[in-house]
Amino acid sequence: MTATTGSVEANGLEFGLLEEGTGPLALLLHGFPDSAHTWRHLMPRLAGAGYRAVAPFLRGYAPTDVPADGFYQPGAIASDANALHEALGGDDRAVLIGHDWGALASYSAAGHQPDRWRRVVVSAVPPPATVAKAFFTYDQLQRSWYMFFFQSPFADMAVPMDDLAFIDRLWADWSPGYDATDDLVLLKRSIGDPANLTAAIAYYRATIGSGPRNPDYDAVEAAGAGPLPMPALYLHGSTDGCMGVDLITDDEIGASLSAPGSRVEVVDGAGHFLHLEKPDVVNDLVIDFVTADD
Repeated sequence: MTATTGSVEANGLEFGLLEEGTGPLALLLHGFPDSAHTWRHLMPRLAGAGYRAVAPFLRGYAPTDVPADGFYQPGAIASDANALHEALGGDDRAVLIGHDWGALASYSAAGHQPDRWRRVVVSAVPPPATVAKAFFTYDQLQRSWYMFFFQSPFADMAVPMDDLAFIDRLWADWSPGYDATDDLVLLKRSIGDPANLTAAIAYYRATIGSGPRNPDYDAVEAAGAGPLPMPALYLHGSTDGCMGVDLITDDEIGASLSAPGSRVEVVDGAGHFLHLEKPDVVNDLVIDFVTADD
């Protein structure tokens, strides 16, 4: 099977997407700086396991629309996920899979409308309470310097220089030793236009800066702060250069992912983009989890 391209309207936006397989919905949300193509190893495995794997390009990432309202807070992405479930005809057998920003959105989407999602897989970004606590540590503040840099208008000039060399360096720092050449070619199609790059940076300005926020989305975002009521699998690379593996020893991960059947797995020798670096390992963990009986 080969993924096909398509589009769907949800939450007032036209989402470009990749799709493969038939069956219950498996919605896959990418992160930053990335695109829907990041799921190219997992999608055929999900399709083979009897799922309809759908990977949208997140709001602002071409070919998905740049939202006219300028909202990029986590609650907006979570609302998109639940709206996509509706638009794609999902039911209570659907599973939600998110990496990085997609993970952060998944906590809120599943927490806000849990009846839509049977199981959740999140990777590379721990639950919100753990992330918030991490920003009081020197080591994580050092890793997260780029988030604060993005609050400056200087980022709008520096990031696009030399064919987005800034983005190349982030991938190299976050996934040491991984050859991201193919991924970067695909990614730059989604954020190479200035409007799309501005959108990708705006996610950070909406979250820890002064970017515009919608109070309705704030309520959705807040739903991700509590324990998820469904089984959840959390995956983290042992050499992640973006979010340190030391974060997942925090007891709050267990409190947030406490439903029976939930678990945490560290993928040895993988960095931030663990699903690309160790696809066989990650795919086996995901497929075993989403096909398990509840």
